[in-house]
Amino acid sequence: MPRHNIFTMPFARVYPMYVQKAERKNRNKAEVDEIIRWLTGYDQQELQQQIAREIDFEIFFAEAPAMHPNACLIKGVVCGVRVEEVEDPLMQKIRYLDKLIDELGKGKAMEKILRQ
Repeated sequence: MPRHNIFTMPFARVYPMYVQKAERKNRNKAEVDEIIRWLTGYDQQELQQQIAREIDFEIFFAEAPAMHPNACLIKGVVCGVRVEEVEDPLMQKIRYLDKLIDELGKGKAMEKILRQ
């Protein structure tokens, strides 16, 4: 299976885009951070450290303390692909995060985004 370029892209390079997307829709950085922490198990300090280290997506998810057990409840389409059908485990985690940020931008309540 070919490696995707996104795997080696620094998470710190994409993170501001997540924040900008949220802010354009009257949401905020704190909500973006909450989503990332929920999905990955990082606490706020660990998240900031990972961003400062400028690690790539592959390392970001490999070092994540624990993917949330409800991540499997994330369903829907991102970039024309159903996230629940993505076969590559790393790409699926990236798509999960993309989908959650999309939901934030669409105005969904945090309780629904975080599958509570």
